[in-house]
Amino acid sequence: MPLNLPDKLPAIELLKEENIFVIDNSRAASQDIRPLKIVVLNLMPIKITTETDLVRLLSNTPLQLEITFMKLKSHTSKNTPIEHMKAFYHDFEILKEQKFDGMIITGAPVEQMSYEEVTYWEEISEVFDWARTHVTSTLYICWAAQAGLYHFYGVPKYPLDKKMFGIFQHRINVQGLPIFRGFDDEFFVPHSRHTEIRREDILKVNDLTLLAESEDSGVYMVMARNGREFFITGHSEYSPYTLDTEYKRDLGKGLPIDMPKNYYKEDNPDLGPVVRWRGHANLMFSNWLNYYVYQETPFDINQIQ
Repeated sequence: MPLNLPDKLPAIELLKEENIFVIDNSRAASQDIRPLKIVVLNLMPIKITTETDLVRLLSNTPLQLEITFMKLKSHTSKNTPIEHMKAFYHDFEILKEQKFDGMIITGAPVEQMSYEEVTYWEEISEVFDWARTHVTSTLYICWAAQAGLYHFYGVPKYPLDKKMFGIFQHRINVQGLPIFRGFDDEFFVPHSRHTEIRREDILKVNDLTLLAESEDSGVYMVMARNGREFFITGHSEYSPYTLDTEYKRDLGKGLPIDMPKNYYKEDNPDLGPVVRWRGHANLMFSNWLNYYVYQETPFDINQIQ
């Protein structure tokens, strides 16, 4: 897919090395195509890594996408150069007058705080509400999934005794949905979190459908509003070495951390990871873009309601 990205975004050169087809704004302007407008609210600390992970997966369809990165005015990133933020990110204040075909809201390292204690809770709550009237379909990932379920449906989160960390096997609860087209009966997903949401709380809410879960890691995917919202507790977008980086980082800080489960060859960090989730990650993002964004969004983007 020709992926339309901001000029000079670092992810462009990184992904070209992987033979992923990306074009910058200058070249895209010469093509007579109405691209899908996708906005990404990136709350992860290392912005460039998350940008690259998401762009890699969004590139796997024949659709042309125009990617915009959003940031919150009430939160300043401490781990990404300010020059990068100024060059590639736009405040919600600026973007909220626009409409988008799709939106992705990432996780954030605030999951052990209560929602109301998060410094940007008021602004991100406004983003959640705005997305319902300005976006055709929204993916909420990890902490954003928990936060969205709490904001809209009052679903609580619970602290875990220890970090849910590793690659876990999942099963599909609802067969025949386009989001799972091409999936096997069981599939693997990375998880990295200190809190959880529980199936019994999801099942109490008639407007929510529990689509997929794991015996080990619990709830994975919840759908609302016929696919206009997906809440995903895992990290299908993770690159092969993301968990490795997190594991070695925590070890280096002396934090209590178990080796990620079902991740390293022979459970030996020196042998590197076994990637079990790449195929289904690509399928999920492609299915979302095709069936819940492209086929549902109006040609005139201003008609999104």
